[in-house]
Amino acid sequence: MTRQAEGQAPTLEMVARAAGVSRATVSRVVNGSPHVRPEAVAAVNAAVAQLRYVPNRAARSLASRATNAIALIVPEDVTVFFGDPFFAAIVKGITDRVDASSYVLNLLVASSDPGHKTRSFLESGAVDGAIVTSHHVGDELLSEHALMPVVYGGRPAVAATDPYFVDVDNIAAAATATRRLIEIGRRRLATITGPNDMQASMDRLVGFRETSAAAGLRSDLFEAGDFTAEGAAGAVRRLLDRVGDDGVDGLFVASDLMAGGVLQVLGDRGIRVPEDIAIVGFDDSPVAARAAVPLTTVAQPSVRQGWLMADVLIRVLAGEADVPRQTILETELVIRESA
Repeated sequence: MTRQAEGQAPTLEMVARAAGVSRATVSRVVNGSPHVRPEAVAAVNAAVAQLRYVPNRAARSLASRATNAIALIVPEDVTVFFGDPFFAAIVKGITDRVDASSYVLNLLVASSDPGHKTRSFLESGAVDGAIVTSHHVGDELLSEHALMPVVYGGRPAVAATDPYFVDVDNIAAAATATRRLIEIGRRRLATITGPNDMQASMDRLVGFRETSAAAGLRSDLFEAGDFTAEGAAGAVRRLLDRVGDDGVDGLFVASDLMAGGVLQVLGDRGIRVPEDIAIVGFDDSPVAARAAVPLTTVAQPSVRQGWLMADVLIRVLAGEADVPRQTILETELVIRESA
């Protein structure tokens, strides 16, 4: 093992020499990267314990201008952020990955900010990189060039040159939901979408329309919600007022939270689920199983998505060359009573 002078704080280089690995490998282990051979991790951890090495963030920041902090930016209203189980799952995944690294997480919920305060914060050098989720077309901050490494949760709805993002195939997932309604004999289909300025919403509408049209069914019955129960309640009222209570027998709702609002309206109107209208939701959040009529839904791995978003960013910040630009996760249909 490397000899340590009395009173000298152990350094990253000393740990590397003691472990017989490169400085970069030590850095990856210290930052919690899963992309290190187990034997190298064991050697580094043994050296860290023997030398009593503690990462010196202050010194590291002065030397490299790094902050060892990353930002999670959510351009949404605070009530939407705290009221949607999707965000809780995403944040759980992100914090699981960040907690295993040397980074700390800053949360910015920035719906009332047109980008100015958030941009000022990022330009101040307070963080090394950012994760952006729930972004909208026209978000000023995201429309401009990136100030630092950025990873998106979902395919960006704004122009970006070869961005890093982690997503599900929303078109294919919506097609799966729509096919379920067709398979159980429903022929008068409609959908409640999310906001029309979000890429996930637009993709789910495309999946619904393409699948309905391919089955020879009408594909133009839809109303836009806002990924809240209240917004979806208003959307389904508009839909039913337009086509009549018996004008739809199958409904794809683009989130479970919205489906909860839809169920309330249908119940108030005496419309039975699934006898009169079958419903398929999206997310497989806790809302789905607890709904008045348990929801058939498309399950997306939101915790895993959050973990991977943070992992991609941490690997980019570590200078790894083989980080994938696009990561697409699989979804699956969970069948319950609503369809």
